[in-house]
Amino acid sequence: MSDQPLNDSQRAEALGAYLKSLRTGLELSLRQVEEISDNQVSNAYLSQLENGKIAKPSPHILHSLASAYNVPYERLMERAGYIPALSSVATRAARQGDPATLARVAKHGRAATHSIEHLTAEEETALLTYLNVWRGMQKREKGR
Repeated sequence: MSDQPLNDSQRAEALGAYLKSLRTGLELSLRQVEEISDNQVSNAYLSQLENGKIAKPSPHILHSLASAYNVPYERLMERAGYIPALSSVATRAARQGDPATLARVAKHGRAATHSIEHLTAEEETALLTYLNVWRGMQKREKGR
């Protein structure tokens, strides 16, 4: 990601695209996620999240989604802007000569979209869109 902090609209769009990629990757409908979350996240609310209409969902909602999608809660908190991005933590640790923090950041599992330095929010959204298209093609091929 770039060094520029995301504004609320960019963060909401990027978070929504990420959540949608998780859900579609698991081949879950909005209603299925609602059921899996024990109705903690309604399908209508999740749709608004995925479409970037909600800038900062509550930590409680993010926790429910992390459990439903089996992803680290910290990752969703980071993407929602509650905790600093690991890339900024790593940059700061490198500047301060903090090898312990650098090692911790290096061990953290990162999605492919995090592996490219200076990826903009728009580029990340484009990659996630491509991933959704590719997964849809794979799903159709399996159905043949």
